[in-house]
Amino acid sequence: MCPLSTFFVRESPIPRRRLTLGGELDETMKQLLHNFHTGAVTVVEAPSPRPARGELLIQTRRSLISAGTERMLVEFGHANLLAKAKSQPDKVQQVLDKIRTDGLWTTLDAVKSKLDQPIPLGYCNAGVVLSAGEGVTRFAAGNRIVSNGPHAGVVRVPQNLCAHIPDAVSDDEAAFTVLAAVGLQGIRLANPQLGERVVVIGLGLVGLMTTQMLIANGCQVLGVDLDAQRCALARQFGAESIDLSTGIDPVAAGMAFSRGRGVDAVLITASTKSSDPVHQAAQMSRQRGRIVLVGITGLALSRADFYEKELSFQVSCSYGPGRYDVNYEQKGQDYPFGFVRWTEQRNFEAVLALMASNKLDVEPLISRRVPLAQAPAAYQALRSDRQLLGVLLTYPDQPAVRDTVVQMSTPLEGTSQPARDVVVGVIGAGNFASRVVLPILTKRDVTDVTLHTIAASGGVSAAVAAHKFGFQQATSDYRAILDNPEINTVFILTRHDSHAQLVVEALQAGKHVFVEKPLVLNETELGRIEAILRGGVLADDAVSPATPPLVQLLVGYNRRFAPLAVRMREMIASRTQPLSLIYTVNAGAIPPDHWTQDPAIGGGRIIGEACHFIDFLRFLVGYPIVDVVARRMGELAGLTVTEDKMTITLSFADGSLGTVHYFANGSKQFPKERIEVFSEERVLALDNFKSLRGYGWKGFKQKRLWRQDKGHAAEVAAFVERVASGGDWLIPWSELKEVTLATFRAIDTTNGTKGTKDSGAEGQRSRGEKSDSGS
Repeated sequence: MCPLSTFFVRESPIPRRRLTLGGELDETMKQLLHNFHTGAVTVVEAPSPRPARGELLIQTRRSLISAGTERMLVEFGHANLLAKAKSQPDKVQQVLDKIRTDGLWTTLDAVKSKLDQPIPLGYCNAGVVLSAGEGVTRFAAGNRIVSNGPHAGVVRVPQNLCAHIPDAVSDDEAAFTVLAAVGLQGIRLANPQLGERVVVIGLGLVGLMTTQMLIANGCQVLGVDLDAQRCALARQFGAESIDLSTGIDPVAAGMAFSRGRGVDAVLITASTKSSDPVHQAAQMSRQRGRIVLVGITGLALSRADFYEKELSFQVSCSYGPGRYDVNYEQKGQDYPFGFVRWTEQRNFEAVLALMASNKLDVEPLISRRVPLAQAPAAYQALRSDRQLLGVLLTYPDQPAVRDTVVQMSTPLEGTSQPARDVVVGVIGAGNFASRVVLPILTKRDVTDVTLHTIAASGGVSAAVAAHKFGFQQATSDYRAILDNPEINTVFILTRHDSHAQLVVEALQAGKHVFVEKPLVLNETELGRIEAILRGGVLADDAVSPATPPLVQLLVGYNRRFAPLAVRMREMIASRTQPLSLIYTVNAGAIPPDHWTQDPAIGGGRIIGEACHFIDFLRFLVGYPIVDVVARRMGELAGLTVTEDKMTITLSFADGSLGTVHYFANGSKQFPKERIEVFSEERVLALDNFKSLRGYGWKGFKQKRLWRQDKGHAAEVAAFVERVASGGDWLIPWSELKEVTLATFRAIDTTNGTKGTKDSGAEGQRSRGEKSDSGS
């Protein structure tokens, strides 16, 4: 097995150790990953994933390497940085914009971290259901199914991306289903009729399966390719074919094939940077012919090609309707059968029916069968041997080892007692965890902790993080952290909707807790946490008396720990008058269907992110918030989200007035954050946590940092030190609650509710179950 060290550009400060289960690890616990920085393809050992609602846990029997897509990904990884940049000019512009706003070093760290993050390979999987998550109704343990799961011994897949395998279809054949559905969706867009003459340009796996499905549909097919063997396969399947390597003119061949009338439709399944396939397709088409792009080509279109014949041109999207729709794929909301006859799942079923009736023959397309452990060598062969078609990865038939833990060898104000050693468990291994928090925890000059266990429900991201950052264990079950008496400190770095429940469980387990913002999504969740802190133990939503936990609790409001923020607070500490504060946030647009915009999952951007900025103003002023009024952008047809364009005005107990301008409709070239503080004929201006400028301050004009510092390292270091030494919380519970309620009030006032005074007071109106359901 290839060493995991090939994944990473920089060595971890902690020696990496091999993942074991106390003995030899079963093949079913292995996962194939690809590193974009080095191009390395490596088999890693990971905990078995845990199926969420609407998901299936599947033991893989076969998976197919997509020769086109996966070869392209691996070759991109092997390219140097300049070649990567040339192939993605849009990403280069994003990097340049970030350099302008955040600085060179911060941007370089972000780019390296992004490239160093391994990704799973594969999307053509055939296997057996091990278990079904809550809400799954069409599948059960023991069912043979296909899915778009990756190359791994055990995968979890949403139910709408799975389909039953008929008894007449073997595992080898079934593994081709998802890739065949890509071609089938292109056929559906072309809408070929019985007897029509159709050209398929590009006879790779997708092209050859598309050819067979067109013939099954009653079409006459001409296949076009540069490879003689692939042309021979097309003829074997009943099509005519031409080999362009012989110098034949594809347009003339297409016209001859159509008896001089022009072909009815062209499906382009080739992968090339050239626009020639599109131009040739247009020239050989009849009046009002149809052209569908299934593969990847250049798109330098000629207006004359399409104008004179009134041709239609369409780009096919993956496996069919439902692709990239979160509601369909992740939430399991199927489209009505009578209105959307062919979804991606129903396309899978149609492909399998063709295989069962022997109208789609994939056996001749299998070039090699390779055990998963030897997959890296198969990818090397894929790069060097362009004639390879179907490479099947094989898996053992014995029952899967479903271990969820993988070992490594070698007023109410909180306070806590000192801890001899800070032993850390981390729940969540996503981008923020791996790019920000985990690197800080490994720096011995910043924190001195023992990294014990990291958990992620998918398993593989936890395993990768465990190797990279030196954890003793990786797990897919967070309870392994909470139930372990050795672990006394928990970092919760998961999606927003899980924060409250994880905090409750961690406090009940007697752990010190660091939780990323937001603390909760509604007041019901806030009340549950407060009940624990006030000495209650929650059991089935009932509270029974107990001793309050003597542990630390910190919400990740990192900006108050930034060095320039601390300097600002020190400079205004001796003021004798209220402050006027303006916090401008150029938040940037996020798609409306992103999880952070979902009230039930992310809470929306105000609850999910603007709490940061409310907390920062609370920190600078040093007095309670007593009133909150907010206004959002007015409703406009076509403007799906208006909440992320909002102005929030805060009144404080000392008379200070703060305004947060949170706008998601600005340019990326403008700095993300600017804070201005007006006080006694003086002004302080903090620009993007890189520079602090003073106006009217004796002895102070400006302080600049070499790189942006938003306080993450200082925050984590302060929390770890407080756990070790004991003492009062870094942010009192009264402030955590106050900032949380102020954020809720901002939403309330924009929904027509009046501003609420004393946001930190007891007895506020409960944000009940409606808020939980996203209403």
